[in-house]
Amino acid sequence: MSLQPWLMPTWKLLAPRIGRGELPHAVLISGPRGLGKRVLADKLIAAALCEQRGEQGFACASCRACQLLAAGSHPDRVLVTLELRDDGKVRSDILIEQIRALSQRLALSSQFGGLQLALVDPADRMNASAANALLKTLEEPSSRTIIVLVADDPARLPATIRSRCQRFEIKLPGQAEACAWLERSGLDASLARRVLDASLGNPGLALQASQQGVLELKASCRSDLQALGQGRAQALQIAENWVADRPDERLWHAAVIAREESERLANGGEGQLGLQAGAGIAELAAWFAAANRTRQLLSSQVRSDLVLLDLLHTWPSARRS
Repeated sequence: MSLQPWLMPTWKLLAPRIGRGELPHAVLISGPRGLGKRVLADKLIAAALCEQRGEQGFACASCRACQLLAAGSHPDRVLVTLELRDDGKVRSDILIEQIRALSQRLALSSQFGGLQLALVDPADRMNASAANALLKTLEEPSSRTIIVLVADDPARLPATIRSRCQRFEIKLPGQAEACAWLERSGLDASLARRVLDASLGNPGLALQASQQGVLELKASCRSDLQALGQGRAQALQIAENWVADRPDERLWHAAVIAREESERLANGGEGQLGLQAGAGIAELAAWFAAANRTRQLLSSQVRSDLVLLDLLHTWPSARRS
């Protein structure tokens, strides 16, 4: 898989350091979900383990190391990620036991006599105990070990961990570059612009949106919020509908809708949800922040229907505005 064009500037910084054996002992790759951070991290690890890197510093894909990596059996590549609970559901955080096991593994010598690469993803989902355990490992780095952290929200990592990593932040590309990439991916220009707008300029999420009926999903969420604000629908029924069908995606779109409506009103435009400027703008801004907090709760063990209901009860009333 080739890198998206907006990742190439970062790769051009990393590739020479891989070739010279000068990678830092800890790398933090961060940025919004959907921009390809994990592809970049995989490319970095593959190139660092490859025995005969090719053009632009990428792994050759044919040497012994590359073949083992592709099979998921390279002994010097370690993955720490969210594991399954006893009930079969994915945990919401990375535990201290996982980091302790990683530290013990990295204390051993490389089986191939070269580097050991550890990938912690999503690093921003480590609980406090796990983060403290990782910090101890970062404070005593090995010259033959590289730890790659991937995080959607690096602010959730302790500052002490961030300060010990070489940081590479992936940012949204410009609209022209994003649209061009979407068109090369098979979308026509009109659809590319619409899904890009619906995804707040994130081309990776926009491509997913084009394949999953997301424009229709967003329109459904807008209709629900409009009916709720006008008193034509009850929060309980909407919460039940949302929790039954892609609640995280619906909540993300609802937050986007609140943000768009707030910007529309703040710029003197006519709102689409029956809200008025003034108090409506402040309420929408507060609701946007609350929606993002609720999205984090959805990945925990709390009841999704209850946290959605609490949030929807705070949606601004058009009649009050």
